[in-house]
Amino acid sequence: MSQTKAYIAGCGSYVPENVISNDDLSRLVDTSDEWIVPRTGIRERRKVEVGKEASSDLATAAGLKAIEMAGISASDLDLIVGATITPDHLFPNTACLVQRNLGAHEAAAFDLSAACAGFIYALEVAKQFVISGTRKCVLVIGVDCMTTITDYTDRNSCIIFGDGAGAAVVRPSEGDSQIYETTLGARGEGDLFLVPAGGSRLPASHETISSGGHFLKMEGPKVFRFAVQKMEELLDAATTQNGFSKDDVKWVIPHQVNLRIMESAFRRIGIPMDRVIINIDRYGNTSAASVPMALDEAVRDGRIQRGDLCAMVAFGAGLSWASTLLRW
Repeated sequence: MSQTKAYIAGCGSYVPENVISNDDLSRLVDTSDEWIVPRTGIRERRKVEVGKEASSDLATAAGLKAIEMAGISASDLDLIVGATITPDHLFPNTACLVQRNLGAHEAAAFDLSAACAGFIYALEVAKQFVISGTRKCVLVIGVDCMTTITDYTDRNSCIIFGDGAGAAVVRPSEGDSQIYETTLGARGEGDLFLVPAGGSRLPASHETISSGGHFLKMEGPKVFRFAVQKMEELLDAATTQNGFSKDDVKWVIPHQVNLRIMESAFRRIGIPMDRVIINIDRYGNTSAASVPMALDEAVRDGRIQRGDLCAMVAFGAGLSWASTLLRW
């Protein structure tokens, strides 16, 4: 008896309306469009309106689009897995808020935290539930409102991050479309990219607020070197363990970390940039949302066609990383 396969039946994405351009940032810190673009490839990013929008709102909007593409209703969902490092609250989990917003009352719901690699982690969780037969219709969401933890006096980090959400519906597959074997990994170096305060290590206090401890801190050069090396390793893992070669991959959908990193990595790998889905110029680094947002954009504009072999690669805080191969 053949094993059940899982595939992405539909995808969706959503970004806030508020656009933050490089010129906008130049009025906050000592920077310019001419400085930002060559170093990052970013021209603008989206930002939630604090107090009116949060991760659950973006996730709900993306989820609705994925549900519509999949041709199902919210009542068909039996599990929602959210990937985020910027939840609405420490608890309840953001997936539960999305469940309420969608009216998916039969669905279990939980979040996981793997930063920028979170969506692929969550996709693998959904796949395992589906192939085990314990769940048949899973909504996976990658969402982050990174601007809410960004220090807008730090020009090295504030130029990078934006807000957004991407979603996918995972169901059993009866055809060629499927999610293949996934690589997940981590290396415990949490000091390279973190928000120091707000957890049990450093609970919120006057001191943590005044010192900026609730904003993200990043060792940029170290993360850059790690990212270039890991991108190559992840793409190798995604293809070779599934019996394919890099030439078989029609599209690579990477975490939108930095255009320079992506160009450097794919130059070393030997994959032309016209086979790489890029949208960092318009959205910046949206953490767990970046891979599913890029997937959805490429599906909806017709670049990704039924039967295309696609590789997803991502890495983030932790340090954590993930890659997977899927047949659209």
